[in-house]
Amino acid sequence: MRAPGAAEHPPVDVSTSNLSIIIPVGPGDGAWRELIEQLANLTPRPQVILVFAEGDAQSTTAPSDVAVLSAPPGRAHQLNAGIAAADGEWLWLLHADSRLLDDTWLALHSHLADAPRGIGWFRLAFTDDGPWLMTLNAFGANLRARWMGLPFGDQGFVLHREDASCLGPFNPGLAYGEDHAMVWRAHRIGLPLQPINATLATSARKYAEHGWLRTTLTHLRLTAAQARLESRRA
Repeated sequence: MRAPGAAEHPPVDVSTSNLSIIIPVGPGDGAWRELIEQLANLTPRPQVILVFAEGDAQSTTAPSDVAVLSAPPGRAHQLNAGIAAADGEWLWLLHADSRLLDDTWLALHSHLADAPRGIGWFRLAFTDDGPWLMTLNAFGANLRARWMGLPFGDQGFVLHREDASCLGPFNPGLAYGEDHAMVWRAHRIGLPLQPINATLATSARKYAEHGWLRTTLTHLRLTAAQARLESRRA
């Protein structure tokens, strides 16, 4: 599935002035540029925060209307820094290689209008920069999120800042799966998971670079190991 570019995603006149979009950027990862182009086409403009790893020279090239932060490398550190700096009542946590599809923005606005408690999440699709087998990965991710209540961070978590406070900060001590751990915390404290009836795309380039089977099995192994650990804490 190909994510539409900014020119193909017309502005939508919705009220999102109380929304902060937080995008952690890995060292040297330039995928954020295309996402920023899409977000620049939204009307009215939400607050957009790019959180770069300390020392990443890319931070000097961000657009002037985007808030730029630096934090120690690692998604947990960077997400925590972005949340602490956010002005919005609502937080949208995006991966740098996320891409909005035609239904994403309006569905997000409808979701926020209902002022739901908990963590909102989107259906997942993959862009066409990876193997065709990624359709199976998307199917599995959406099935896991819907029937097991375990969406992952590439499904674009949306939550009120009060709920973010209840969940506490992301754990920078984890080697992987900080978003997965947050979902388990939500289950433990009774915070609901709220599906949003729209799709968010993410890049499949890592599967193309490292091989579909190898990458898929690695993700499954790490997810299962973390799920076993988290389930013991429940």
